[in-house]
Amino acid sequence: MRSPTAPLTRLCFSAIACLSTLPTIACKSKEQGASATKDGESASAEGEAKAAAEAGGGSDADAPTPEQAKAYVAEVDTKLRELWVAQSEAEWQNATDITEAHQQAVAATTEASMAYLNAAIAGAQRFEGVAADPATARQLQLLKVSPTVPAPADAAKREELAKIATKLDSMYGTGKWGCEDESADDCKDMADAIEIMATSDDYDELLAAWEGWRTISPAMRPKYQRFVELANEGARDIGYADVGELWRSGYDMAPDAFAAEMERLWQQVKPLYTALHCHVRAELAEKYGADEVPADGMIPAHLLGNLWAQEWPNVYEDMVPYPDQPSIDVTEGLKKAAFDERKMVATAEGFFVSLGLDPLPETFWERSLFVQPEGRDVQCHASAWDVGFNNDLRIKMCIKVDMEDLVTIHHELGHNYYYHYYYDEPILFQNGAHDGFHEGIGDTLALSITPSYLNQLGLLDEVSEDPEAVINKQLADGLEKIAFLPFGLLIDRWRWGVFSGEIAPGEYNAAWWKLRNEYQGVSAPVERSEANFDPGAKYHIPANTPYARYFLARILQFQFHAALCEAAGHEGPLHTCSIYGSKEAGAKLRAMLELGSSKPWPDALEVIAGTRQMDAGPMLEYFEPLKSYLEQQNEGRSCGW
Repeated sequence: MRSPTAPLTRLCFSAIACLSTLPTIACKSKEQGASATKDGESASAEGEAKAAAEAGGGSDADAPTPEQAKAYVAEVDTKLRELWVAQSEAEWQNATDITEAHQQAVAATTEASMAYLNAAIAGAQRFEGVAADPATARQLQLLKVSPTVPAPADAAKREELAKIATKLDSMYGTGKWGCEDESADDCKDMADAIEIMATSDDYDELLAAWEGWRTISPAMRPKYQRFVELANEGARDIGYADVGELWRSGYDMAPDAFAAEMERLWQQVKPLYTALHCHVRAELAEKYGADEVPADGMIPAHLLGNLWAQEWPNVYEDMVPYPDQPSIDVTEGLKKAAFDERKMVATAEGFFVSLGLDPLPETFWERSLFVQPEGRDVQCHASAWDVGFNNDLRIKMCIKVDMEDLVTIHHELGHNYYYHYYYDEPILFQNGAHDGFHEGIGDTLALSITPSYLNQLGLLDEVSEDPEAVINKQLADGLEKIAFLPFGLLIDRWRWGVFSGEIAPGEYNAAWWKLRNEYQGVSAPVERSEANFDPGAKYHIPANTPYARYFLARILQFQFHAALCEAAGHEGPLHTCSIYGSKEAGAKLRAMLELGSSKPWPDALEVIAGTRQMDAGPMLEYFEPLKSYLEQQNEGRSCGW
């Protein structure tokens, strides 16, 4: 296995932001006096929403007018901005210094946002059927689907939900394993588990790390069950059957249609994933033996180089197709060139500026967190923020000077540039066309980190056109991007079932592994039971971050990349394209970024890609060389599981 993997996830939603906001891909920073003010803030916010509804809608005897709808939306925009900025500031403070006081501040501001949002959504129902102007109608629609988890109308339950959400997030962020007392010096954390999984070849050490990290999550289970109950009550209060239906309603199509669209895209890429799985299984069986990795069965989850078996690039060294070809990993080049954390970020910024996009504001450099501080707990997973919804751009990331993090930084700045180009829109338009767009943009720019781009930076001495070198890079890329696809799909499949009740609390863990087995062909390395809560060992479950976006992003990034490469005048195979330096590609990208969520996503997709349908075809085109290689390697093997 190779060097430690990149940060936990390339995510950009905080746990609490996801409770109440659609546009908060930024996690947000001012310490609030939580316990002393929360009741007053919550009641005040709820009262203001009701007052706005009454002022905007007139009396019950009056039919609301388009002008009143517009006035209502303007009032909601003002108040949501105030509340979400306060919440965002508290979240940033907690994410960069996890303390009980900061957790309480997050809970207080979250509850205030919940209270107002519930009442604002109720007030918006008065304008159903009003012939409002397009911008007003769009904001009313986005308002209705804006809570990732809507809080119950009951104030006590709303407070309980906010506290549970904050606690779940903090339990994950401060999780320790491998010791009896969590304050002991010999405790290990998530970073230790990630490093072991990424670098060790010892079967037993890998198993110990895999099991050890999952000891942090059983205590979450009763809290998560109650969280689901309260969140579902909130969803029903605003007209949805459950939280899963609410989430699926946020894609400018019917909830069932969205589920079908996810399945359609999966079927497009499933054969390529199955071929990759077949090859990886065979290589790991050769390494660990058929007793540990059955030739026609599932792959044990702890052998794939990743703590969650979601991406597999760290097993690349076990199966390099052509070892004599030069490596494309520029980690040593970065260190030789004396790159530090700030220079890594500045290099990524230079990519965007080369497209004709703006430099990052000076405040970005003053307020971001690049290095893990000593003496305090922080959430180290990489994330991008606009803390004030006003171009207050930041990233939070414990950067390592290696290629993994260089790619991740390019990804995170993709989010920042999205924020930058829509921050002057109404707050309900300050989001991606749908959430997969935000993640997809970050990944799209990372696709242009080609050998030729790295050579231009002086980090790679030579660019090989040898077909063997191409296959090496394609396999390395595929172990990340293709391997992730079923994992990206099944996380929310599990949660949709949990929220709907199809998966009962007593079946949480069994259902989790059933989906892992079915979609990924990955198995638990040791027996699991309902005494475990393995979903909670994945950040996005306790943080309540919807996950369909990541699956969609893996599809969309290749659509975006193909369109931008065409704009850049690229000739040749898609996998060789870098848009670095192309002002034409930058102009097309900017035109889409500026829309935010002001238009339905098919409109935004058409602006950048010239089509109104998501399609995995460009992804398959990109990986055509790998597909041919896998077909050759898998001859005579029994693929599938």
